[in-house]
Amino acid sequence: MIDLAGVAAQFTELMLAILLAPLLTGWVNQCRAWLQNRSAPGLLQPYRTLNKLFQKEVVLAHGASPLFRIAPYLIFGSLALAAAIVPTLDIDLPLNAAADAIALVGLLALARLFVSLAGMDIGTAFGSLGARREMMVGFLAEPALLMVLFTASLISGSTSLSTIVHTLAHKEFVIYPSMAFAGVAFTMVSLAENARIPIDNPATHLELTMIHEAMVLEYSGRHLAMIEWAASLKLFVYSCMGLALFFPFGIAESGDWLGIVLALPALLLKLAVGGAALALIEMLSAKMRIFRAPEFLGSAFLFAVLAMLVHVLLES
Repeated sequence: MIDLAGVAAQFTELMLAILLAPLLTGWVNQCRAWLQNRSAPGLLQPYRTLNKLFQKEVVLAHGASPLFRIAPYLIFGSLALAAAIVPTLDIDLPLNAAADAIALVGLLALARLFVSLAGMDIGTAFGSLGARREMMVGFLAEPALLMVLFTASLISGSTSLSTIVHTLAHKEFVIYPSMAFAGVAFTMVSLAENARIPIDNPATHLELTMIHEAMVLEYSGRHLAMIEWAASLKLFVYSCMGLALFFPFGIAESGDWLGIVLALPALLLKLAVGGAALALIEMLSAKMRIFRAPEFLGSAFLFAVLAMLVHVLLES
């Protein structure tokens, strides 16, 4: 029998993720401008940009395959499904039980695969260069992210994100030293995966340094709008994943609609603080050379492994 209440709650969480993702991007850009003593763009500027792009005509390069046309929708769909898996308002939703942390990493990798294939599809030098760099970052970042999730799963005894959140938030309060190392690793991975400083600069179009922008230079119109929306959704997914792992308090238990209503302002508050912290990290960091990215992500993997070792030696 279909749980209509669970389906409605799942749909609500998914729509909130899709609608709030550009707002989070606008908040991060605004905080970074304030910290740099610049005139800040409007908080709703990402929505205006998306609206403008949706109204523009799509221009396709010669030789573009069907993959190039459908890739933006596949990327957006993969990240939307990933957003539905991460517990943000409730820990007992239909997709939370159907997928675990490994499936979440798989969906993120699937989105990376499509954007990389689309970048190479036209055959331009910049697109191929960006795709190779993106796959290099993913090759190094995914193991570190898996180690972070495995550390949390060792604490909860399950790879299910809802079980992890329930263990960390709704049971007795316990300080886990391993989660401190995992938090450092997750922050480094999140910066790399979302093309933020110090790995990449989302505001630059310098050919020798850009990664994400190099793969989407040939897109326009609604296709570019979907990719930009998907990039905001990816930042939202990583932000909510970090909140679920390290600050899970405020997420409602199963079937509690009042708790879901109260979880929304708690989520907005945590996202606001997290977005300001991300802007601060970017303002205090310098863009590193692309050849140093393996060292950066290798350090993230070591922190994640240390987290697992600390759990095995001190907490188990």
